[in-house]
Amino acid sequence: MQDIFPNEVGQWQRRGAKIIDVREPAEYAGGHLPGAVNVPLADLTLIPEWSASPVVVVCASGGRSARAAALLEEAGHPEVANLLGGTFGWMEEGRSVEFPEVDVHDQH
Repeated sequence: MQDIFPNEVGQWQRRGAKIIDVREPAEYAGGHLPGAVNVPLADLTLIPEWSASPVVVVCASGGRSARAAALLEEAGHPEVANLLGGTFGWMEEGRSVEFPEVDVHDQH
C-alpha cells in the first residue's frame, strides 16, 4: 500500500486508477471526490472487475481508507493507494467534490 497526497490522485487516475470511497452512503452523499464509487468499508471485498486497475481508497480523513487499502492488499489487489487526509484534506486544498444526483420523484 502506498500513501498519496491529494495532488497525486490525478497521476493515478491517468494510469486508470479507480477511486473507492469507503465511507457510509450518507457521508458519500455529502460530497465525494469526482468519479469516486461508494463501497462502504463493511461491504468491501476484492472487486474482480477492478483487480487489474490501480485503486485509490478514500474516506473522511484517512483512517478507514488505510484499513480498506490493507484489506485489498491482503486480498491480493496488486496496486492500492490510500489518500492521506481523506475527503477533508481534499476539500481543505480547495479541490472540487461531486454530489450524487437525486431524483426528486424518489423523495416522496
